[in-house]
Amino acid sequence: MKLKVLATALCLASTVLLPVQVQADTALLDQTRQEQRVQKAHDVQREKGFKLTEAEIRSQRDALLRQRDQLQRETNVLSKSFSENENKLARLEEQLRLETGSLGELFGVVRQAAKELESEMAFSVTSIDRNSHQRVVDEIVAAKTLPSLNQLSGLWKGMEDQILASREMRKVSVPFINGQGHQSEVTAYRLGSMGLIGEQGYLAWDGDRNAAKIYLKQPENGPVLASMAALAQTGVQPAVVDPSRGIMLEQLANSPSLSERLAQGGVVGQIILGLLGIGLIIALFRGVKLAVSRQQINKQLKNPQQPGNNPLGRVLSVYSKEQQRSVEALELRLLETIVDEQQGLEKGLSMLKLLAALAPMLGLLGTVTGMIETFQVITQFGNGDPTIMAGGISTALVTTVLGLVAAMPLLLAHNILSTQSENIRCILEKQGISMVAEQAEKVGKAA
Repeated sequence: MKLKVLATALCLASTVLLPVQVQADTALLDQTRQEQRVQKAHDVQREKGFKLTEAEIRSQRDALLRQRDQLQRETNVLSKSFSENENKLARLEEQLRLETGSLGELFGVVRQAAKELESEMAFSVTSIDRNSHQRVVDEIVAAKTLPSLNQLSGLWKGMEDQILASREMRKVSVPFINGQGHQSEVTAYRLGSMGLIGEQGYLAWDGDRNAAKIYLKQPENGPVLASMAALAQTGVQPAVVDPSRGIMLEQLANSPSLSERLAQGGVVGQIILGLLGIGLIIALFRGVKLAVSRQQINKQLKNPQQPGNNPLGRVLSVYSKEQQRSVEALELRLLETIVDEQQGLEKGLSMLKLLAALAPMLGLLGTVTGMIETFQVITQFGNGDPTIMAGGISTALVTTVLGLVAAMPLLLAHNILSTQSENIRCILEKQGISMVAEQAEKVGKAA
């Protein structure tokens, strides 16, 4: 019974739900169809876009191919024109070479002459007041073609102008740079093309800066502005001329005088010179004393009976006073007197010898000091510029020379004075021995 009821209920339920399911399936089907239609329309639209893009690409490709063909045709035309132009240029060059002939060599000669004239006008003192043809000369130097007749005439006139200027002595106004770097206008005489002469002497002309400056050192009896004015008026005033146009005057500064050499020695060099002066004074004084003593001894030898105030006279005085003593006592007294006289004769010679030995040592000290200074300069600035190290090297070399120069005359003076002193001592000893022998003979006869 219960089963029948359950089956009946299921049948009723399926009868009720069946229309609802059918309706849901129909709606789902319609939705699916709608989406298919939309997707199909979208695919059609995309196909149209692809076809349009393909057409555009083909059109661009065709245009590029046409452009390539056009460029290729133009390239062929240009290549043919280039070959024709090359052949034409070769024919024209050959024709130019045949027509110009020796004019090419002439152009080279003219240009070389123009360069030399340009250099002369740039650095010579004649450019101060004789540079009217500078522009023409510069045009010829910079030209790439054959010069014109006017340019050749200008070059010729420029050369003639420089030749005429080289024989003139003219008063000019030039820019001058003094030692402090200040520039001013000064009056000077241009001596041809060889140099400028101002109030202080020769002036160095700087063509790059168009200004003059004084040379570091002037020659002896060199011309000045006043002497050149007298020469311009009378024409007979002598003048020292530098034919090298400044080269010899520049080298003159590299030849220092004796005082400048001595100044390069520094403090050590001055000390060495002081020792040399002291030693020479001692040597001169002792030499005079020994020479006077030698003359007095020579006179005393001629008159031994009258002892004088000299070394031999004092020895003779001792002999006269001590004749009553024994031979041994007299010998000792004479020896004592001779030793005292020897000390007086050799006075100052030890100092002279010391100074002679000390001078080279001071020279070596100056050498070491100069080399230390040189190495310090090398450490600070390097060794690229030798002029930076010149100060220390000059001190090192000059002090060595001064030490040797001071030692040699002092040693020579010491040797000469020692020889003179030794000769006098030998005379005194010889006379003393003769007097002791005479006293011994007297004692022997009395016995």
